[in-house]
Amino acid sequence: MFIGVPAESTAGETRVAVTPETVKKLKALGHEVGVQAGAGVAASVTDEAYVAAGATLTDAAGAFGAPLVLKVRAPSEAELPLFKPGATLVGMLNPFDAEGLQRLASAGLTSYALEAAPRTTRAQSMDVLSSQANIAGYKAVMIAADQYQRFFPMLMTAAGTVKAARVVVLGVGVAGLQAIATAKRLGAVIEASDVRPSVKEQVESLGAKFIEVPYETDEEKEAAQGVGGYARPMPPSWLARQQVEVAKRVAQADVVISTALIPGRAAPVLVTEDMVKSMKPGSVLVDLAAGKGPLGPHGGPGGNCPLTEADRIVVRHGVTLVGETNLPARVAADASSLYARNVLDFLKLVLNKDGTLQVDLNDDIVAACLMSHEGTVRRK
Repeated sequence: MFIGVPAESTAGETRVAVTPETVKKLKALGHEVGVQAGAGVAASVTDEAYVAAGATLTDAAGAFGAPLVLKVRAPSEAELPLFKPGATLVGMLNPFDAEGLQRLASAGLTSYALEAAPRTTRAQSMDVLSSQANIAGYKAVMIAADQYQRFFPMLMTAAGTVKAARVVVLGVGVAGLQAIATAKRLGAVIEASDVRPSVKEQVESLGAKFIEVPYETDEEKEAAQGVGGYARPMPPSWLARQQVEVAKRVAQADVVISTALIPGRAAPVLVTEDMVKSMKPGSVLVDLAAGKGPLGPHGGPGGNCPLTEADRIVVRHGVTLVGETNLPARVAADASSLYARNVLDFLKLVLNKDGTLQVDLNDDIVAACLMSHEGTVRRK
């Protein structure tokens, strides 16, 4: 099988879908890999490194014209005509983008969105959401430390003692847990909040304090359990009590990292404008949900804070709000390495030993990831 790897064209996207490591493994399985010249440069992978691993260099037409194309982001409308009808596409294609999926189907592509893989033990090695969220949580703290005009750790110096930064992490999924771990390594004092009581032990094992909000009804307890590793929308009564508790901590915080997302829905508002007003001058909010929340007063979608602006760093009420929407692309080398391994493991499910492609709908991972096939959108 000839596998094409185009350069990413989305603005700010620095990742690449294969690395020399995965090229070698694909070659060992009998496949040929064509990488568009320059595709890995932003991820610190030279063309020479790909050639040394056994790949061939090609142009965009050659990469998109392969029977199997690997990408990080969904192709643009301008790129779709470069595909051959009946080709297979694997990437992060946004399963909730109905129009985008229809375009893939209309182009005659068999497409797989890796974000749709089930959160099961068998699918862990292909879980692109986790591998990339882990990086996002790390980078969020590093950006916060850069924007925060004080130290993170407590320092005792001849000139006096500097207090440790107080960090509040909202949403304790993969990104939130990595944010806690990273902030702890930098010496911060950390508190964390999440709607799922099951994460309390994980939070405390990393050295943070869990912000608890009691559950008063069976409805609240049931919603708090989440589905498939994600939080479910909580009843208004619980959210009101949580907001009170979180508001107290946010007012005292030096840094807030918000990571709460609900697949297929707008991100919940966790930090209101009044809460931002209550924060200390010079404090920092890094909003990992930037661009995925309800419309904010700036006219575009906010994030977990309505004042957040996608892909911008702004100061509101003396607080620095960071709205980076693609943090993994800021750590392109490692993000690409992990993503490429996720892709490689998924390919083992759709490539036969003789090198031909198969669509095995009896495989729960393949069935979940299949977005379009034979001209039809297959997403349920």
